[in-house]
Amino acid sequence: MECLVALGLSLGGSTYAHSFEIFGIKIFGGKDEPEDTIGEPYSYSVDFAVSPTADEADLEKRLKGASTLWQDREEVASGAAGLLAKARGDYRRLLATLYSEGRYGGTISIRIDGREAADLAPDATIANPAKVQVSIDPGPLFRFRETDIVNRAPATLDRKDQVPSPEEQGFVPGEIARSGTIVQAGKLSVEAWRQQGFAKAELADRRVVAAHDRDVVDATLVVEPGRKAHYGAVSVEGVERMDPEYVAWMTALPRGAEYDPDDIKKASDRLARLEVFRAARIQEAEEISDDGSLPVAVIVQERLPRRFGFGGSYSTVDGLGLEAYWMHRNLFGRAERLRFEGKISGIGETFQVDELTYRLATIFTKPGVYTPDTDFVSSLIGDREVLDAYTRSAITAAAGFTHKFSDELSGRIYLNGGYAKFWDDVFGRREFQTVGLLGGINYDSRNNPTDATSGYYADVEVEPFYEFNYGNPAARFTAEGRAYYALDADDRFVVAGRLKVGSIVGPSIAEIAPDKLFFAGGGGSVRGYEYRNIGVETPAGLVGGRSLIEASAELRTRVTDSIGVVAFADAGYVGADSLPDFSEQIKVGAGLGLRYLTALGPIRLDVAVPLNPGDDDPDIAFYVGIGQAF
Repeated sequence: MECLVALGLSLGGSTYAHSFEIFGIKIFGGKDEPEDTIGEPYSYSVDFAVSPTADEADLEKRLKGASTLWQDREEVASGAAGLLAKARGDYRRLLATLYSEGRYGGTISIRIDGREAADLAPDATIANPAKVQVSIDPGPLFRFRETDIVNRAPATLDRKDQVPSPEEQGFVPGEIARSGTIVQAGKLSVEAWRQQGFAKAELADRRVVAAHDRDVVDATLVVEPGRKAHYGAVSVEGVERMDPEYVAWMTALPRGAEYDPDDIKKASDRLARLEVFRAARIQEAEEISDDGSLPVAVIVQERLPRRFGFGGSYSTVDGLGLEAYWMHRNLFGRAERLRFEGKISGIGETFQVDELTYRLATIFTKPGVYTPDTDFVSSLIGDREVLDAYTRSAITAAAGFTHKFSDELSGRIYLNGGYAKFWDDVFGRREFQTVGLLGGINYDSRNNPTDATSGYYADVEVEPFYEFNYGNPAARFTAEGRAYYALDADDRFVVAGRLKVGSIVGPSIAEIAPDKLFFAGGGGSVRGYEYRNIGVETPAGLVGGRSLIEASAELRTRVTDSIGVVAFADAGYVGADSLPDFSEQIKVGAGLGLRYLTALGPIRLDVAVPLNPGDDDPDIAFYVGIGQAF
């Protein structure tokens, strides 16, 4: 016998007249009943039994996860009506879970004090505490017998318009007929048309029929593509200080171009990067115009233009640190950002002004220069650094452009220059005046920058410059790559690796500013050693080098949903020559880390030991931060 799949599951032998939705369609009933009412607290115990199935060991776990009666068993219900509402809601949730696993012939029974919950009136008398029995016979697995998509989108050679086929997602005869597979097949079928310019494509019909005598499902999806569309006028609503013509231009939705949903997403991301709007959405017109154009409306809500903040930190090594900033994020009506920031640290370790580390900076950013994805950035920075290797006082300026080529690829180029005074134990007092260019390319396909489990990161930077005091041309090069690979489907075991190399071509170490030279060591470099405390050893002390190699490897394990542990090893080499000759010792550190996983990223605590320490290196080092080490 064949019947509609939505009616193929028994609910405790009773007619369940409450609403139920599957495949995105409400099968029967009206509005969902509220699950919480105000009343006397009712406690209850739950006996949850699932008939064993040879082909699915984890089904009981998923069913318990879907049941609010089970999940809330340690809490009290809000009155008898509240307990009954939980039970009735569980019919729907458990049924949807069985369907999601391809089981359309099961039986669900939820009894409260021996009576089927579906048969109880909302004002039924229930014992307090109540005894709840949930019994589920999942029934057999159903597989697809026939699958069909009517009005399938034609194949395209444009890689940007290609979407995964429903067959690749399991919508094919012989595969388990999960409800989610059917829903996904419908979404992919519609998206295939939308990617080719059919903005109003929709799923016109979804016919799902189950043959319970054969444990098979026939599924037919009917797509209505509608008309092909191109972009019409872009209107802007809700602006107060922003220039509406500029907002429309920043969407980069040119009038007359073929509609593409990827363009809409990129436009939304571009508006979000302006940092001006509290909320912004792009709304397509309900219908395509007679000429084939699709008007688009940008609806925004602006943030307050001015913002300020301040913060502080303290460590036993660096003392007290204070910082503050003030920012205007819409200076002239086109999202121009002007930011002033100040920072001072080392308070308490010393009260001598010339021994404190401080920074004063002004940064100006103008988005949307030449193209919507190109920004102009300029900065003027005065700062003083007091480090173990050297003390630096400098003023620097930079101006240039950043450009976003795609979601993964971006580039930058700046003209920069500055004047700096340095003092160190090896060369004494020196002055440097430099001007140069800085260019870089960045590729980032990580799935999560603060806690990546897959993807790659690469950054290459080249900085040719000229130093006037000594009359030397030079060039600085760095390249860094990172890779992440999960060893299991749930991303609980992840292997991560990092490699960084650098080289300076030009004059000797004595005639290069120390902040251009390479140092290693610290939480983001070689753990087990102090910050920037790996360099070139000289009889008079430590100096930076002209070549750098760093490597790190981590095995990350997620123990629970909120706790992770990490085993790691780092190595670093800094050489005196432009090409490493390994005359200096390679420094190696290893250790263990604890991660507390939060929505903002993991809070990191690493404990590391140097495996080949020098006289000034610590016996053990601790590092605390937010996000993985790399």
